[in-house]
Amino acid sequence: MKFRAVSIALLVLFSSYTAYTMSIAHQSLLSFGYQLISSPDTAQVVFDLYIMAFLAIVWMYQDCRKSNKSFIYFFPFALLTLVFVSIGPLLYLALKPNSGSSKV
Repeated sequence: MKFRAVSIALLVLFSSYTAYTMSIAHQSLLSFGYQLISSPDTAQVVFDLYIMAFLAIVWMYQDCRKSNKSFIYFFPFALLTLVFVSIGPLLYLALKPNSGSSKV
């Protein structure tokens, strides 16, 4: 199976699940985030996720520069990554042109 197909499948599944959970949530995304970082054990998980998000943003930025893409192209992926962590990189990978060595 190709890497792009896996990226698209994960993007659709995770985005659908995210939309569903946000539609049934009884609090805002900001309230939920504040609740998560108010306890050391869950804050550690949030910090860990955002370290990975930062690394993904750096990778996407460097890949965009290498591919001669503009900052305007990169910015929506970075913004999605900052808000939803996984959705930005998954969308970036789903839209990235295939290279010869991108098989899983």
